Amino acid sequence: MVMFPANPQRLDPYKNFKYRLKWDGAYIAGISKMSMLKRTTEVVEHREGGDPSTSHKSPGRNKFDAITLERGLTQDKAFHDWAGLVWNFGAALGAEVSLANMRKNIYLELYNEAGQLVMAYKIYRCWVSEYQAMPDLDANANAVAIEHIKLENEGWERDTSVTEPTEPTLANVAS
Repeated sequence: MVMFPANPQRLDPYKNFKYRLKWDGAYIAGISKMSMLKRTTEVVEHREGGDPSTSHKSPGRNKFDAITLERGLTQDKAFHDWAGLVWNFGAALGAEVSLANMRKNIYLELYNEAGQLVMAYKIYRCWVSEYQAMPDLDANANAVAIEHIKLENEGWERDTSVTEPTEPTLANVAS
């Protein structure tokens, strides 16, 4: 099987550093790190009394791991605002959580080295279970201040409408 049907000359897998994330129809600025998309299927074991000393195995429930997003601290309030929908400190009784708006579907796009969209995933019913507004501060450090959110989700799927583009070759670029 050819790994890249539209670009059979390509041998290298895609890199993990060109991606964008979007929610509420807008790209989110400055995300520098995103944890993996991971699904685990529980194993259900069973056997009948007359079976040998081995079990039969079948698939059980699926579990989707939380996704962590990190970015350098800026004036953009996307992380802060979403976390505030899950728990709004100091809100009036009954308004601490925005049940109607706390869950969002997000869209992950992966790009090749030339900046062409090569793959995308739809991630469903996400909500913020952890929000770190500020990192440890250290006057002797030489680092970027990072904020992060942890997103619980109820599943994801690959967007099959995104297909492999024809990658530019030196001949295509020169003309």
